[in-house]
Amino acid sequence: MTNARWAVASGLAVLAGCAAPPPQPSAQTANVDEDPYLWLEDVHGAQAMRWVRKRNRATMRSLGARPGVAALRTRLRAVFDAPDRIPAIEKIGPRYYNFWRDLDHPRGLWRRTTLAEYRKPAPAWETVLDLDALARRENENWVLKNWACRQPDYRRCLLSLSRGGADAVVTREFDLQSLAFVEPADGGFALPEAKGSVAWAGPDSVFVATDFGPGTLTTSGYPRIAKLWRRGQALADAETVFEGEPDDVSVAAYADLAPGHEVQVVRRALDFHNAEYFVRKPGGALVRVPTPPDADVYTHRSRVFVALKSDWRTGGRGYTAGSLLATDLATVIAGGAPTLAVVFAPGDGQFLADFTPLRDHVLLNVLDNVRSRLYTAAPAAAGPGDAPWVRTPLDDGAAAEGFRTVRVEAVAADDDNRYFAHAQDYLTPPTLRLGTVGGPAETLKTAPRFFDAQGLAIAQHWAVSADGTRVPYFQVGAADMDAEPRRTLLYGYGGFERALLPGYSAGVGIGWLERGGTYVVANIRGGGEFGPAWHQAALRERRGAAFEDFIAVAEHLVARGVARPSSIGIVGGSNGGLLVGNVMVMRPDLFGAVVAMVPLMDMRRYHRLLAGASWMAEFGNPDDPQDWRFLKRFSPYHNVRADGRYPPLLVTTSTRDDRVHPAHARKMVAKMLDLGFAATYYENTEGGHGGAANNAQSAFVWALVYEFLWRELTP
Repeated sequence: MTNARWAVASGLAVLAGCAAPPPQPSAQTANVDEDPYLWLEDVHGAQAMRWVRKRNRATMRSLGARPGVAALRTRLRAVFDAPDRIPAIEKIGPRYYNFWRDLDHPRGLWRRTTLAEYRKPAPAWETVLDLDALARRENENWVLKNWACRQPDYRRCLLSLSRGGADAVVTREFDLQSLAFVEPADGGFALPEAKGSVAWAGPDSVFVATDFGPGTLTTSGYPRIAKLWRRGQALADAETVFEGEPDDVSVAAYADLAPGHEVQVVRRALDFHNAEYFVRKPGGALVRVPTPPDADVYTHRSRVFVALKSDWRTGGRGYTAGSLLATDLATVIAGGAPTLAVVFAPGDGQFLADFTPLRDHVLLNVLDNVRSRLYTAAPAAAGPGDAPWVRTPLDDGAAAEGFRTVRVEAVAADDDNRYFAHAQDYLTPPTLRLGTVGGPAETLKTAPRFFDAQGLAIAQHWAVSADGTRVPYFQVGAADMDAEPRRTLLYGYGGFERALLPGYSAGVGIGWLERGGTYVVANIRGGGEFGPAWHQAALRERRGAAFEDFIAVAEHLVARGVARPSSIGIVGGSNGGLLVGNVMVMRPDLFGAVVAMVPLMDMRRYHRLLAGASWMAEFGNPDDPQDWRFLKRFSPYHNVRADGRYPPLLVTTSTRDDRVHPAHARKMVAKMLDLGFAATYYENTEGGHGGAANNAQSAFVWALVYEFLWRELTP
């Protein structure tokens, strides 16, 4: 969702051996299924960190010191820091802002320019905030995670600063005129490190959901209380707006301050996929938005948009899962029965991937068999309020061609109908276009080619899964890639309704395709490639469908002669790490090497580690005996057998990952090493859930991955 003002996203997303010392039994072990590696859950514990350092040293000797890693790291770093990348921009007030990292600014520059200047090959930028200078001045390893700027004057912003890339952030108010932080002594808003949210509620007030002290967090570790905090007021005196239950995932409050369309919204996340939305009226009364709990709700100007995840019957009419509906915001605020109009309904293989409200239109990003198609939608010129909107193809030169993916976003959604369109595919570098619905479009920037794509091609194929479901996958490589088996990197995710679409990756190009490898992306169930039903087909007890789909793609590659089992390397991160861990123990004969990045591995204790409890709607509750009966089949950590024959494994993670606990990676590798299997491990001390905090760290981690796979696979 491009307009994410009311969307609260939790999520999943990179990197990592030698035998560990025999674990010492503890009194805790008997309480948790006799787990002998519980000591590795102590993130910064002395014993755990000694193990991490030993594993890292072994990995540097065996893999990191290889000449290929050093050469690839240097080249990747040069590309990640290349000065001719497209600077992504966002309009804030009259100017356009960009966050930029390069060799001279590894932590990054937040900077701004004008649109006229941006059109130039080498724009002149004004530095707003230098993160490297700030980190040196304050002796902190700051990573800028996010910013929220106040409508409608856009003078003040709330900046979220993370130590080392973790999800937990420090929030500080920043003045875009003086280019300085507004200190608390001068009335500035400032919050200590915590997971949560903060958003402008007015010129001198903010909505805050944070750790207010004992009892104020959910079992998932997120805030369950949202408050209205006024400038000059002690945080302890802030007004409580909403209080959720301890077993909720989170609570947050936001406001749209666009003149004439002001509205305040509270979102109570019951679990990862279900939420309640409330409009807050003047005086503080809350009005529940009457939608199904699994629907996503967004407001824009005079409308409320509802994205359905399941079929819904209301007001005597039925609406299909995957539909986008619109209704009148004023009616919702008044508590009346809303009249619903259909903006988009799925059909004929088309499903909504994303939508972007503009002033008078909505841009629809539709997937047609995993290919982007862009449309504009607007209400019929005349007719009842529940009349379907008129949908028209968007053809401005950015329309998707072949396998090209196009992502659109509003330039200034409250003011006009302009949009940015970002287009790319696996072999075509990104382009950025500026267009207006019904008007002209221009190409603002085109990225250079960072790897040699001559002689390479993209194809889409379909495998058949164990239950007969047809599963698509993209294949990238030499034009004659079906002629003989080659080293093949197979990537997948399969969860949380996340669709994997064609995109340009300089890392894949340099680290894999240029060397003659084949790259494959599997669009397995659990993702969002075919709407909510595709995701729901792999939920909870049905999770095995995602693993079977992935195995079917690998088998199809072998059957077609693209690869042999010994030449297939599989890679997955976060939930994708759970995927590759499972298929490794299910079909070790089918793969030549495995890379799991910031993975989930222990499904018996995942809900007790960091944000894990927030994903129980996706996976199930291990404390429920009925759920554990199916979860234990999908827990790689519990399914590694002493008599197994597993391919070489590389696991990478980050000490600062406060979303997926590094113990998943640590415990899996420790167990495999103690059983005598080949497992390599690397843990970055920074990076959060992304596995790296800057371009240098990213380049090193990916150099390890590509060199490990190339060394272990045999074509």
